[in-house]
Amino acid sequence: MSKWEYFITPLPLHTPGAVLNMHGEEGWELVQITPAPNGTGSVAYMKREKA
Repeated sequence: MSKWEYFITPLPLHTPGAVLNMHGEEGWELVQITPAPNGTGSVAYMKREKA
């Protein structure tokens, strides 16, 4: 059975793709994106399998 670790990161309004690509190269998989509570972008919820 797989074990996962989770990561939450803000996504800026102007460069969300760059942030997602950077974390994707580190093995993180996007689970969900939600609006940021302060209204200045979004928040990405990510996961990756533990080694």
